[in-house]
Amino acid sequence: MTVYEDLLWRGLIQDISSDELIEKLNKGGLTFYIGTDPTADSMHIGHYSSFLISKRLAKAGHHPILLVGGATGLIGDPKPTSERPMISKAEVEHNFKGLKKQAEELFGFKVVNNYDWTKDINVLDFLRDYGKHFNINYMLAKDKVKQRIESGITYAEFSYMILQALDFLHLYETYDCTLQVAGSDQWGNITSGIELIRKKLGKTAYGMVMPLVTDSNGVKFGKTEGNALWLDKNKTSSYELFQYLINLEDSMIIDYLKKLTFLSKEEILQYEKLNKEHPELREAHKKLAQCIITDIHGKEAYLTALKISSSLFSDDIWSLRSDEIIENLKDIPNFFVEEGNIVDLLVLNKVCSSKREAREMILNNAIRINNIKQNDVNKMISKSDAIEEKVLLIKKGKKSYYLGIFK
Repeated sequence: MTVYEDLLWRGLIQDISSDELIEKLNKGGLTFYIGTDPTADSMHIGHYSSFLISKRLAKAGHHPILLVGGATGLIGDPKPTSERPMISKAEVEHNFKGLKKQAEELFGFKVVNNYDWTKDINVLDFLRDYGKHFNINYMLAKDKVKQRIESGITYAEFSYMILQALDFLHLYETYDCTLQVAGSDQWGNITSGIELIRKKLGKTAYGMVMPLVTDSNGVKFGKTEGNALWLDKNKTSSYELFQYLINLEDSMIIDYLKKLTFLSKEEILQYEKLNKEHPELREAHKKLAQCIITDIHGKEAYLTALKISSSLFSDDIWSLRSDEIIENLKDIPNFFVEEGNIVDLLVLNKVCSSKREAREMILNNAIRINNIKQNDVNKMISKSDAIEEKVLLIKKGKKSYYLGIFK
């Protein structure tokens, strides 16, 4: 398959600005950019799909640039429903540094900051050199703007489109960057940049957008949506990522394999067949988790996540190190504990709402500590009950987990 055919088969192309781009993609040699605003100091799984396209294009002989929007991040791309919260310049700078470091380590891309070429543009120059090339009716016709007209949109948000177009123009002039790649929600901003380049330089530029990667509810991943799966393992551990991927709905797994891995078409079709014939084996899910976690966090992190997943809720939990458990289960309720009576421990740390409930749960064999059933309401919990005298993984009922940590 050609590069374009492969991207199309994987469902990674929703629209392109011109059919001329097809040949250029297949030929190689384009300089292109993909951008993100520094609303957080880590990328998430939604970014990952976009940057994997950049890796695919780089393998095909194209030249990627990652733009981190230190300027646009101060304004905020219009959301369909409401204005984004403003973040401070200090926070934007902190986030930029985090994203730059992460992008260079994970993807090896050249990273630029649009604050560098916008910070010295004054209002009059902005309006004369760029604003005059944008027709209000043209801007109002863009989907994001149309969605906000009734509820209200600020002038700052309205100007975001011009700032992003300015970025494309600057990169075209500075790096001969002729293509912008982004998620489908950026189509209006991309075409605005293409138009600005045509009007100011008389040159042709191109755009390509991909469908957004969404969760099982059809919601795109992100900080604003509250469902971000961060690429930084200190924010989303390898184990958490493993659990999310291994529990994906069967209907989503092949789409994720196409978009989020470098497996060949033949390999993916084999996993699709296996997934239909033996869904209980979850082989496609396991392969997806292996590919993503190994790429993001490394092979050792994947093997640790696999080990924890198979050991955590079995007798093998005692083979784990306490630091492995703490690092990978940081998002379940956790607290520091002291030696003492089991009932007091459960109530003080809000595992149970009362001593009566704690006693009932214990007598009904509904409390496990490090996978050992607790049935003695007078038991004294000590460091000898903890893994490496440090960790108590407490299970209440069938689904509630808590992490007690001895200081």
